[in-house]
Amino acid sequence: MSNLPVWKSGVNLAVIAAFCTSLVALTWAFTAERIETNQQEWLERSLKPALAGLFFDSPVTESMITLQPPHELPGNETAVIYRVYAGVEPVAALFVISARDGYTGPIRILVGVAMDGTVTGVRVLEHRETPGLGDRIELTKSNWVLQFDGQSLKNPEASRWSIKSDGGDFDQLTGASITPRAIIKAIKKTLTYFEANRVSVFTASVNDENSASEEDD
Repeated sequence: MSNLPVWKSGVNLAVIAAFCTSLVALTWAFTAERIETNQQEWLERSLKPALAGLFFDSPVTESMITLQPPHELPGNETAVIYRVYAGVEPVAALFVISARDGYTGPIRILVGVAMDGTVTGVRVLEHRETPGLGDRIELTKSNWVLQFDGQSLKNPEASRWSIKSDGGDFDQLTGASITPRAIIKAIKKTLTYFEANRVSVFTASVNDENSASEEDD
């Protein structure tokens, strides 16, 4: 029996595979830029709610630096800082950090801090907390995170950055205390870091890593 038909089938399959690969590559080439733009727009929309009440005219994602561990921010993983400006003047910094001592694991949160050290907003980005209890840290489930807006290490004083049942000034969640403790601790640590590194946060190059982790003089 001749092998020619099998050989022809192999060639046909190779041609079809090459055509499909080329088609996918062309599709990606035409859509990659739009996909990247959509992702950037989504990120901008996700970050802006943590900057309530501030005037700024630069894209939130335009000036970003990363800190590799070890660093003085919460969590033991890469921290991301977005610097926000009005003209050339720094307005605020957005910190993407982790509260590692949540009830069921790390809680990824976004903390906005204005130049005067006040919280502009807090948003929970990712968590695995208990549904109906710890998950009320999400703004879609309750207004709990809004209580931090406008707060600083001076209002209330640093010693009162804890839940009310621990003698502090902040509400906890009914039936859940570990989760809010973790978040409050992380916010406080972020504010402490910003207070000590305010200048270096805004002078670090966007291409430098860990250059914002040195204490200001």
